[in-house]
Amino acid sequence: MDDIVLFDDPKSRGNLLPFTFTRPIAEIRVGIFKISEKWQSLLHAKNLGFLTQQYLQPKFQALNVKALYINGALCPDEDLVIAINSLKENEALWHQDTLLASFFESPEQFHSDHLPDKKRIDFEGEIRLLSRTWQIFQWNGDEIRKDFNIITKRRVSWGTDDPHTHMYNEPAIFIENGAKVRAAILNAINGPIYIGKNTEVSEGAMIRGPFALCEGATISMGAKIRENTTVGPACKVGGEVSNSVFFGYSNKSHDGYIGNSVVGEWCNLGANTVVSNMKNNLMPVKIWDYTKGGYGDTGLQFCGSMVADHTKLGIGTTLNTGTVVGVGSNVFGEGFPRKFVSSFAWGGGASGFSTFKLMKFEETAQKVMALKGMEFDENERAILQKVFEVTRPYRIWDKEF
Repeated sequence: MDDIVLFDDPKSRGNLLPFTFTRPIAEIRVGIFKISEKWQSLLHAKNLGFLTQQYLQPKFQALNVKALYINGALCPDEDLVIAINSLKENEALWHQDTLLASFFESPEQFHSDHLPDKKRIDFEGEIRLLSRTWQIFQWNGDEIRKDFNIITKRRVSWGTDDPHTHMYNEPAIFIENGAKVRAAILNAINGPIYIGKNTEVSEGAMIRGPFALCEGATISMGAKIRENTTVGPACKVGGEVSNSVFFGYSNKSHDGYIGNSVVGEWCNLGANTVVSNMKNNLMPVKIWDYTKGGYGDTGLQFCGSMVADHTKLGIGTTLNTGTVVGVGSNVFGEGFPRKFVSSFAWGGGASGFSTFKLMKFEETAQKVMALKGMEFDENERAILQKVFEVTRPYRIWDKEF
């Protein structure tokens, strides 16, 4: 398959805010890979495009050629790959009322609902369609297992020559070239462990699989990493982490706890940041729902926080069960901040919140990205300016920092 385009499912996109403020659905990481990377690898696609919100298109470009369009919220499996590879140009693959895949000549000809000129093919198997933020950590362990099989197929682990590192179930541990593992415990009895290129697992770290450490990332000394966790590219993570996903380029280097949570890109969680993932009364957790404009029930007993891109949490920050933090926020101060922190909020202690001035935010973002060798370019600036505007109604105060 030469050309594929991953389109945003309109039924899923709003439910995946605040993460989809700054990316198409298919650029969400769940497992080792982003959804887009899964499809590109499995279909051996040469060119990859996205069909998403207009303000995101300059960064995540579409393909103006005939291509196979795939629902960007769809996590692939073997049966889906077979069904899509068998699809003809005059056919559309559906699961109930959801379009999964079809061919289109151009983005202008794409439709996600009524396709009278396409023969309907029904996919009868089960599908995994990402439609809620908490599914990212909920499905992460299974997705690590699937991605592990993809990335290690017909390959041999480089292993480690460190005599002080202890590995349980070593055949389920894959260590890429350039990875440094020193005096660590890697336990893959309950699931695989993937250690990516040019990563570092520091002394005293204890890791249980399923676990993924993506390229250029670091696990700090003495870290306790429980199962079903992904640490994305160039992240630095320490302390205690359980069943959480860090998309990439974010830091939680120090002590503190985070569980059943999702952290976007370019975030920093200060020392001793603590995230609650269970209510004291053991009742199901409710979190902010952007589509409802209020709180919705997750049905989960364990649900931590959803922390969007470019968020900074000050030293000793404590987040209550089910907290949602929007894009570009800077949260600090004593006590628990509110459970919904809007984008570009500044503060959170006794003095409440102000608005993080856009110009000052951009200065910080530029410095943070430069530290990891990335550029805060005009596409990035335009996206965040748009997010600043569309999230303005959520900021009910009138002060600016």
